Amino acid sequence: MTSLPPASSHPAPPPGPQPRPGTRRWDERLGSIAYGGDYNPEQWPREVWEEDVALMREAGVTLVSVGIFSWALLEPREGEYDLGWMDELLDLLHGAGIAVDLGTPTASPPAWFFHAHPEARVVTRDGTVLGFGSRGMASPSSPAYRAAALRITTELARRYGDHPAVVLWHVHNEYGAPVSEDYSPTSAAAFRAWLQDRYGTLDALNAAWGTAFWGQTYGAWEHVGVPALAPSVVNPAQRLDFARFTDHQLRACFVAERDAIRRYSDRPVTTNFMAAECPATDLWAWGREVDVVSNDHYLTAADERAHVGLALAADLTRSVAGGTPWILMEHSTSAVNWQPRNVAKRPGEMARNAFQHVARGADGVLFFQWRASRSGAEKFHSAMLPHAGTSSRVWREVVALGADLARVGELRGSRVRAQAALLWDWESFWAQDLEWRPSVDLDHRERVRAFYERLWRDGITVDMAHPEQDLSGYPIVVAPASYLLSRAAAENLTRYVEGGGTLVVSYFSGVVDEHDAVHPGGYLAPLRDLLGVGVEEFLPLREGQRVRVAWEGPRSAEGEHELTADVWSDELVLAGAEVVATYLDGPAAGRAAVTRHRRGAGTGWYVSTRFDVEALATVLAGAYADAGLAPAGLPQDVEVVRRRGAEADHLVVVNHGDQPVAVPADGVDLLTGEPTGSSVKVPAGGVAVVRVAPTS
Repeated sequence: MTSLPPASSHPAPPPGPQPRPGTRRWDERLGSIAYGGDYNPEQWPREVWEEDVALMREAGVTLVSVGIFSWALLEPREGEYDLGWMDELLDLLHGAGIAVDLGTPTASPPAWFFHAHPEARVVTRDGTVLGFGSRGMASPSSPAYRAAALRITTELARRYGDHPAVVLWHVHNEYGAPVSEDYSPTSAAAFRAWLQDRYGTLDALNAAWGTAFWGQTYGAWEHVGVPALAPSVVNPAQRLDFARFTDHQLRACFVAERDAIRRYSDRPVTTNFMAAECPATDLWAWGREVDVVSNDHYLTAADERAHVGLALAADLTRSVAGGTPWILMEHSTSAVNWQPRNVAKRPGEMARNAFQHVARGADGVLFFQWRASRSGAEKFHSAMLPHAGTSSRVWREVVALGADLARVGELRGSRVRAQAALLWDWESFWAQDLEWRPSVDLDHRERVRAFYERLWRDGITVDMAHPEQDLSGYPIVVAPASYLLSRAAAENLTRYVEGGGTLVVSYFSGVVDEHDAVHPGGYLAPLRDLLGVGVEEFLPLREGQRVRVAWEGPRSAEGEHELTADVWSDELVLAGAEVVATYLDGPAAGRAAVTRHRRGAGTGWYVSTRFDVEALATVLAGAYADAGLAPAGLPQDVEVVRRRGAEADHLVVVNHGDQPVAVPADGVDLLTGEPTGSSVKVPAGGVAVVRVAPTS
């Protein structure tokens, strides 16, 4: 029998970006929280540039990103460079005391490139060849694209590597958006090479992909293709590997440009992630490659509680950064322009959004973009300087936010320490999203958000964590959606619980290994001994069906004893666990719904159905007790996050509600300069940043 590759090919993430010796700090001369946005002066005549710089100074702008979509102007014809306008721009900004995050323009190759290299165009899964006229990179596997990208990047690095305006390099733009996967012949050849490197032999590939099913066994490498559309469902292990390959190819493009820059510059290099919005990139791997983590975040207008999604994205970004300060590279002053209904932000919302990111570790707050575009696809996107000009409310709020961020500069460099970890694994999400799962209602995004919002409402600060990384510092770990769980991850979770941790595992977890193959021993097998329970059969519910659950364990403050749930249930087999909740009806009536099991010095909980955010208060109350935690008791829709510094701590209080609140905090509010007494008063929709005594 052919042996499979090692049980885990995904090393545990290190603690964030690793500083390179000799690399300058990006923020060393800014003096405060960086403030600014994307600046695209090439869209405007030269006389507007002087006006822009004057207004930037009025708004308190300290950092702008330039050149991100400028390839066609920087290299108007292949091998011919026109950098005079960039020289003028950088000198102008530097003279005004505004630092530059200099972009490589490789996210948008020029028309001449696609004319010369039509084979570099991306092909979709259904065979459509994507054309020019939008944004988005060429095939990341294209040798012609990589060569052209390295040429323009090298030219920029050679010329501006030590320019005094440049404090940071910004490679590409939002890798994986708007397209990531490429099914072109070029990509197919690269995929085969990647597979040969990963598996070594066809026997190992066939074993990993389970090709004996449906007669898919491969006898020659040239027979292996990309998982394009087929008459029925394509091999899920092949599709999972293609997702890994796509991530690898995108990251290889970044690394090549980064290394070209490093030959000429000692400034740090980043690229702007879309941590919660772009599922194509495994940011645990990307975080090891950048010098500083940066992220773009835009509210989902349809989400009436979008501020919770914002907090999740910020916590995820900080986690990818290993707890080090990071940069909010893009967000919006008001509405975006690509959603079905682009809802404008109301007075004060922009500042609340900005301070949420700062609270959760951002040392830079930037927008897309500085001046609203008159033409192009994003002309309805909001900006720091909107179409309505300097007489507008948005402009007044932009100026006020710049002043407020200058007042809280002492937060820079401080850290956030979380009380809980929520497991997050892009590879598991890729696998769960494939076809023919037991229920169309299985949604890892929904479960992650539900558990996260429960923790958020309870005032518990959360890190996201890979299931194979060290978890020993967290009193409680929640696994909302760990469908794919390697043996190494299961062993890590077992060590965590045996060492005294509290683990909460939701349904449809521990089902398959890294090849999307069901674990030997069946569903939940790698966690069975840890949780003291097994899953004999999945019992998904019909659309709209609900089940009643009797809560027999620790109750919430409201004293609830009967809960309702939907979507899912399991037929559980007890293997030492105690029952804390039982199904009253539905396909699992009379059987365990929630269990608790002591293992070593810790406790493992299993939740076999979908409870909403309200019901999760009851479910997590017992787990909190095991972990020695308790809800913070904050007013509704108020969040408080502590940033810890060497000389002082700072509480950032954001009130999303429509009533003023008082929150315990004895110190000085940096935004008003006033002492708080025993509590800080925060108006409806307001923010406070309170310097308090440091904690151990």
